[in-house]
Amino acid sequence: MRVYNTRNFIKILFSLHKSDTLKVLFPTMVLVGVYSYGIYFLEVEYLHLTSKSGVGSVSLLHSLLGFVLSLLLVFRTNSAYDRWWEGRKLWGKLVNDSRNISIKIVNLLSKETYENERNQLEKYLKFFPHFLAKHLSKESTRLSLDADFVDLEASLKHHSPSELVFLLNRKIIKLRQSGAISDFDVIYLDKELSGLLDVCGGCERIKNTPIPYSYSSFIKKFIVLYVLALPIAYVVSIGYFMIPLTVFIYYVLMSLEIIAEEIEDPFNNEENDIPMESIAQNIEKNIELIFKK
Repeated sequence: MRVYNTRNFIKILFSLHKSDTLKVLFPTMVLVGVYSYGIYFLEVEYLHLTSKSGVGSVSLLHSLLGFVLSLLLVFRTNSAYDRWWEGRKLWGKLVNDSRNISIKIVNLLSKETYENERNQLEKYLKFFPHFLAKHLSKESTRLSLDADFVDLEASLKHHSPSELVFLLNRKIIKLRQSGAISDFDVIYLDKELSGLLDVCGGCERIKNTPIPYSYSSFIKKFIVLYVLALPIAYVVSIGYFMIPLTVFIYYVLMSLEIIAEEIEDPFNNEENDIPMESIAQNIEKNIELIFKK
């Protein structure tokens, strides 16, 4: 995720980065400019149409379509941001659940008597957010992995977050069977353990349920048709300046759609996605501090 100072307006205004829509849309913006010039040449230079001709009345219909398009884009952007924000809330819940279960384990198991058990539970809790980040992104984590992480990951072949929670649960059950903790303590720890998989399931729901294809495809087609109709409707009244104006409107409308596409799946480790690995490393540091007590 790109970190920036929200108050530095000038720097934000003139900065370009790899996910900037201008770089993505520039080739098609050139095509739109060429198309607009062709319409200008045809209507103004060749046919000599004026604002009193019949083509001028198309602008009224075009303005109505623009209102409908604006509503669609607002809904599209809001729904995409809701998905991003829901993903961020789930990772915030993971931070809280990891801290809570760590504090409970530390208070239930004394360091002098249960040092080995505490170390194993600590390792599982520290690795869970890294496994979840890798599971959601389908890419190698950017953290330099230690030997314990690699060995443990090799034993978790299928759904690594679920299997890691299974190991945590099994360890707690063994502690109950040995008399280290009571039945009430197991119930006491179960809420946060279940919360780990709740976070995983919520993130998977976001990732595996994209915006319906028909809806996304319709908006793109609507934007293109709207932009292509712009010079036809207004070039006779605005003239040559309609060419850059058409390119600019295309850039604005299509940029909104591209931004919505990028943020609706916030688990790809791209510039505007949730910083899962950074959060995972913070969780790891918090757990280490708690288990030192």
